[in-house]
Amino acid sequence: MSAENFITREIAEQIQSKVGTPCYVYSEAALRESAAQVLAFPNAFGLTARYAMKASPNSNILRLFASMGLHFDASSGYEVRRAIAAGIDPKRISLSTQELPEDFVSLVEAGITVNVCSLSQLKRFGIALPGSKVGLRFNPGLGSGGTQRTNVGGPASSFGIWHEHLEEVQELVEKCELDVFRIHSHIGSGSDPEVWIRVVSMNLDLVEAFPNVTHLNLGGGYKIGRIEGEKTTDLQVIGQKMKVEFEEFAARTGREIHLEVEPGTYLVANCTAILSRIQDETSTGEDGYKFLKLDSGMTDNTRPSMYGAQHPMWVLPADESERGEEDYIVVGHCCESGDILTPAPGDPEALSPRRLTEAKIGDYFVVGGAGAYCASMAAKNYNSFPESAEVLLREGGRIAVIRERQPLEQVWANEVAVL
Repeated sequence: MSAENFITREIAEQIQSKVGTPCYVYSEAALRESAAQVLAFPNAFGLTARYAMKASPNSNILRLFASMGLHFDASSGYEVRRAIAAGIDPKRISLSTQELPEDFVSLVEAGITVNVCSLSQLKRFGIALPGSKVGLRFNPGLGSGGTQRTNVGGPASSFGIWHEHLEEVQELVEKCELDVFRIHSHIGSGSDPEVWIRVVSMNLDLVEAFPNVTHLNLGGGYKIGRIEGEKTTDLQVIGQKMKVEFEEFAARTGREIHLEVEPGTYLVANCTAILSRIQDETSTGEDGYKFLKLDSGMTDNTRPSMYGAQHPMWVLPADESERGEEDYIVVGHCCESGDILTPAPGDPEALSPRRLTEAKIGDYFVVGGAGAYCASMAAKNYNSFPESAEVLLREGGRIAVIRERQPLEQVWANEVAVL
């Protein structure tokens, strides 16, 4: 489901009256639909579907997904604490992190599981918790992603233990008498089934090296198309191919391995839009561009500026007048030349005009595909803009505020006066 399906002018007016703009708008129906698709992921010997909460960690989203049976992947100790505060059972939380928190022992004692992601993390874990259950995150030597910044596997990635360090890992596991119950890997964002099958095969080889492993976590990275021309991963096609690999492994080794997946983007990306308003416009002449200036920008969505990411977008006229179309560069409200919402695909340095409904100052403007890595990865408080509100469009049509707009005073609330 895309943004144009659930934000109408009437809904925009209701949101404006409740919390103003800019605002993140989540569709409950779309969230439930995407969760059902992930929970139907084909598997041979059981499935644990985890939501990578870094994509969008609002507590209401966590509780909605928990109610449907999803478990959770956390990327920091802070995310673990945030999920627990939202009411998530620690036993449903797995931690894979670049920075193993100082309090990891207490988190494990509370019930979470940990995938150690480096040799030093393995040593720390083994010394602190000898004899404990642990997962191992490996970099299998293969990656996938639209840009280097979304590729988290292969020799250019720091994520996970490099697969060639297997013997050193085995020695540390034996020394600390650790019970390795899970192998984990994550290659990045891609939709090619053949790449995923190669990843499964490489990771099953790692599973075979640890006789107590019962779970294989293949991470997330299931590509979802936000705009026309972008591919969306068919979970059924990829899952059926994976299932065959697991069955063949079981026939050869006698070991029935439980599958784990942990999508983030796939679950939320197209379930959310940013509702903003056009607050100004300008032109740089016949040889230049026409610009639309929003009351939103990189303070709500850094993906275009970081990756050259493409988002669907629409002018939602504030009146019933007949409109033509124009080519526009859409920019944000920050005093920052990189605050561009219409870069060239994959190139944040280049401009790429969009053909949009002719716009007027005061019109609503919708940026779709904004559910993943937008609210959670925004340029918070840049230019001292407060954090935007978030609302949930309930299945019955009611609008529920799930995060109030940040009061301006909170922007400097933690500053300490010394002068």
